[in-house]
Amino acid sequence: MSYLAQHKFSIPPDRDQIARDWGRRGYSCDLFTDPPGREWNDFVHTTNELVTVMAGKLKLTIGDEEIVAAPGDEVFIPRGVVHSVKNIASSTTHWLYGYD
Repeated sequence: MSYLAQHKFSIPPDRDQIARDWGRRGYSCDLFTDPPGREWNDFVHTTNELVTVMAGKLKLTIGDEEIVAAPGDEVFIPRGVVHSVKNIASSTTHWLYGYD
């Protein structure tokens, strides 16, 4: 399964457009801000999750697959799958996440 949809949204990403798109698909939309090197490891959710980078770059590990997401990319994380997120940019990364 491909978890990454590259260039799903315009560059620079428009938060309102993404929130409308995700809302139509039944997802929430909230902003996260991480400093360089911040890691969130080994999460499992009971809902599906979407992630889109607004600025910066994230490395996501979903199950056994590693993905690098850049601005405008959308990542799908299925419910029940162990996943981790790391800011691999040299600057602060801003990213949207939503749950269905």
